[in-house]
Amino acid sequence: MRAHLARVDAVIVQAVIAGALSFSHLHDLAAAAGQDGWKAWAYPVSVDLLLVAAWRRMRQQQRAGQAAGGPRLWFLVALAASLGANVATAGLLDLNDVPAWLRVTVAGWPAVAFFGGTLLAHTSHAPETPAAPGPSAADTPAEPHAVPSAADRPDREALSASSTDPDPALEPTAEPAPTPAPALPPALVDRVRALADEHRSTTGHPADPDAVRARLGLPPSMTASVAAHL
Repeated sequence: MRAHLARVDAVIVQAVIAGALSFSHLHDLAAAAGQDGWKAWAYPVSVDLLLVAAWRRMRQQQRAGQAAGGPRLWFLVALAASLGANVATAGLLDLNDVPAWLRVTVAGWPAVAFFGGTLLAHTSHAPETPAAPGPSAADTPAEPHAVPSAADRPDREALSASSTDPDPALEPTAEPAPTPAPALPPALVDRVRALADEHRSTTGHPADPDAVRARLGLPPSMTASVAAHL
């Protein structure tokens, strides 16, 4: 337990140091590019927030089995901005004479960050798993009633005796109706087919319905519905 806490503490300390250094480099670069005052302090906050937001959204879509190309793109953009500032302040750039293209890049960053943050905030989430519908009373067939004929109708004494001591073998039984497989919404049907095509193009074999169902995060009762669309 202590070793685990020591490893966690070391990671946190390393993350704080690296974040502080990157924050300082972004501030120095923004100030050298003409963004003085509070604006120079806002630039590193904008870059780091876009980096964290893109990483979290990318992980969410990957866990949901969705394509994460958009969040990955904005993660790389924010990473390039942070890494570029760190390299630029390492003595390779004269901060007293910043070139014009760098001033334009720094001045245009707020619009780029706002656009990327808006797209990340409005990225569609994973579709909710539909609840499996249970069989209703209307779908259950009524039990058949046996109507005895005149020849098979017992007398009063036999009828009274059978009413007091019924024979279970003579009572009619109804076979249970099979439970229909739950239907999938169109969004999940398209996702199931896309995963099956991806698996077939990658491995050359048809996709396993249970594996596709597990990748979508559906319950085991939905395997039959997934297999119906493969």
